[in-house]
Amino acid sequence: MKKILLVSWMLLECVSIGYAQAPAADSSAPEPFTYGDFTWLNGNDRRHSTLLDGKYFSGSVFLDANYTASDQHPIDHTVIGSTALARDNEFTLSFLGLGGDFHYENVHARVMLQLGTRATGVPRNDFSVAHGQFDLANAYRYFSEANAGYHFDVLHGLNIDAGIFMSYIGLFSYYAAENWAYQQSYTSDNTPWFFNGLRVQAFLTDRLKIEVWLVNGWQAYAKFNNGPGVGFQALWRPEESLSFVTNNYYGTDTPDRPDRIRFHTDNSAQVRYYNHPGSFIHRAAFSLTGDIGFEKGDGVSGLSGGAEGPKQFFNSWMIYHRLWFANDRFGWTFGGGYMNNAGRYLVLLPTGQAGPTGSNPFSANPGDQFHGWDCSTTFDWMPQENITWRAEIVHRAADVPYFAGPGGVTSPDGYTTTPLPTGWKPDLVKAETRLVGALLVRF
Repeated sequence: MKKILLVSWMLLECVSIGYAQAPAADSSAPEPFTYGDFTWLNGNDRRHSTLLDGKYFSGSVFLDANYTASDQHPIDHTVIGSTALARDNEFTLSFLGLGGDFHYENVHARVMLQLGTRATGVPRNDFSVAHGQFDLANAYRYFSEANAGYHFDVLHGLNIDAGIFMSYIGLFSYYAAENWAYQQSYTSDNTPWFFNGLRVQAFLTDRLKIEVWLVNGWQAYAKFNNGPGVGFQALWRPEESLSFVTNNYYGTDTPDRPDRIRFHTDNSAQVRYYNHPGSFIHRAAFSLTGDIGFEKGDGVSGLSGGAEGPKQFFNSWMIYHRLWFANDRFGWTFGGGYMNNAGRYLVLLPTGQAGPTGSNPFSANPGDQFHGWDCSTTFDWMPQENITWRAEIVHRAADVPYFAGPGGVTSPDGYTTTPLPTGWKPDLVKAETRLVGALLVRF
């Protein structure tokens, strides 16, 4: 309780100081991050204008349909270890998003409804919904974003919002149309896509934003314990060709382990080192991301190891390079990354009979090791800013059997209705190579 009161007091104090002491916003000052063209960034809107922009409401429509095929050909068509993909060797509607932004004077709200496989694939990784009553997974799963708040005309803007909002830990956006690649590297896919709670955004200049979060937990609809998760983001874009962001989190996110704390820091740099409009190769850029974190207490000892228990930590990195051709109608990305997660507390757990409630669950105990790496190459055809046709080849590997093998993870014939014979086990393999095709539309 003392921690909650302290964090709440700090948030209110920051807001009151900013509102009472900061100079009023200069109406002639530029809006934050509008001084340059940032459509080149990974994880950012690539459109230069919005079609559905109105006086009181700016609409958004997303459609993300994909087809993917693995060299393992699992009999149950299951994809393991991905939030972007769900079904193998099938055409799939991954995401249909409908909503937008409401704005009237200083009051604003953003609501994005979601349908498709992501409405099941992302919430299933939140085990906090088992704490207490009411079916939170189904109550919230159809919202990717649902928040509202108030804008104060101080500094270059100050927003206070509450609800479900996006997390950009891991650099990649939840919306595939904003990303350079389709299947995110481990660093992004194994860190949060959303937070549920309170957010304060302070735009100190038109090039610097500070965010503070008070949330239920690490991609958690509910709380695992009594304490909240807290965090902050600093985003700095000193010029059009550079972007730096750091995200930091602290919380208690293990059921029945209130004294086990989690810390995570996520840091990214993006550099556009070539920009020649009118040339065949228009732009070139790269992104570099590095994360490190740990859990400590109640049986685990973080980075150091010792009497408390085995080491339990996370470190990862990813790097991507992007080229744009022919007036941005074509794009080519290549890159990949690495993850080491001792204790497996951030590993996306397999599904089916290899899942937490299956007959042969994938182990995620203190001391369990997981090392994974991936690489990919992506080609985009973008005839207009509202549409992307994408083809990608991605190879992923782990040091333990993890991905769906030919036998799948469901049953001998791949159907959930088939009884399991004695001795049958899910088929997990250490590597897969996958072809992905996707249609991404955004209005």
